[in-house]
Amino acid sequence: MLLENPTKILFFTGKGGVGKTSLACATSISLSDDGKKVLLVSTDPASNLDEVLGVELGSRPREVPGVPGLSALNIDSEEAAKQYRERLVGPYRGVLPESAIQSMEEQLSGGCTLEIAAFDEFTALLGDPDLFQAFDYLVFDTAPTGHTLRLLELPAAWTSFIDSNVGGTSCLGPLAGLKKQQVLYAKSRETLEDAETTTLVLVARPEPSALNEAERTSRELASLGVKNQTLVVNGVFQATDRDDPVARAREDNAKSALAMMPNTLSRLPHREIPLRAWSPVGIAGLRALLEGKNHSQLQPPPAPVYEGPELKSLVEEIAQKSKGVVLTMGKGGVGKTTVAATVAVELARQGHKVLLTTTDPAAHVSQAVKEKTPPSRDRQNRPPRGSPSLQ
Repeated sequence: MLLENPTKILFFTGKGGVGKTSLACATSISLSDDGKKVLLVSTDPASNLDEVLGVELGSRPREVPGVPGLSALNIDSEEAAKQYRERLVGPYRGVLPESAIQSMEEQLSGGCTLEIAAFDEFTALLGDPDLFQAFDYLVFDTAPTGHTLRLLELPAAWTSFIDSNVGGTSCLGPLAGLKKQQVLYAKSRETLEDAETTTLVLVARPEPSALNEAERTSRELASLGVKNQTLVVNGVFQATDRDDPVARAREDNAKSALAMMPNTLSRLPHREIPLRAWSPVGIAGLRALLEGKNHSQLQPPPAPVYEGPELKSLVEEIAQKSKGVVLTMGKGGVGKTTVAATVAVELARQGHKVLLTTTDPAAHVSQAVKEKTPPSRDRQNRPPRGSPSLQ
């Protein structure tokens, strides 16, 4: 079992790519195997819960084959926002002019509506007494921390907003309508703050950036009253051959990161999960994730060797153009920020003026640039003429 004496509600959160989904799934399976009824919920707009569990999921609980007692669902923020807009606009179709209908739909088409609609689905789950009766545990697999922080901050934020605004509208429509939700928001906040009911599971890798983000999340959510927290460090590498310089360096780097863990995290109860030799996908792989056994049969077949150009060649190709925009994107944890910082620093070294910016709420570019820029050899050394500016 990952957690001792788990509470009714478990939230798994952390930096992209640290293994939140795998650990949330493995924990849910473990609880179900102990005879408990568990509902696993993903609040991630880019959820891959279906792929990890090997079952197609929707917005309603579905039983997971091969795991008696486990059901799962995805909160579909796009569908939730669509249904909300139609509930609000539908009664006025054929009553108001078409231009007024279009204006209403435009006002309700932004990211605010999308996020709060998903939040409404989330609070409905937390406040549903039938779910609390039907399931022994509710396990939430959340999006990367920026999204999760906003989601968990909203019960307090919206309650305060409704209290201080007696009229007008918001991105969700008339505030009079939101008043009806205030009781549900307040109940959600009480549930999150109740240490006997809710545990926040901070997932990190043994890396400075992941641990620093977990520490920031811990502090911010503690300030909101979510103080029952535990830390899980996933993918801790243990070298079996100390003569292998790469393996030795990886193990030493992990030990160094854990030794320099921020104080806020070091005071939390925590557990380390070794890096496994198999992919934690599918029920068998997920069951094995929390066990200390050798599951070599679960190793995936060798992947084909990538034969594309190296990053250095790509940067040289980009540098041949006097101006341009470079976008790095991909799944959380694949190294987008590292690649972006590497490209920016190298272009700056070649004399180009570079603006490095991010749309990620976690905003790791400053740390990445520091890691990619070597320190000056003496006090007379100055940064290259084209050193990247940050935003």
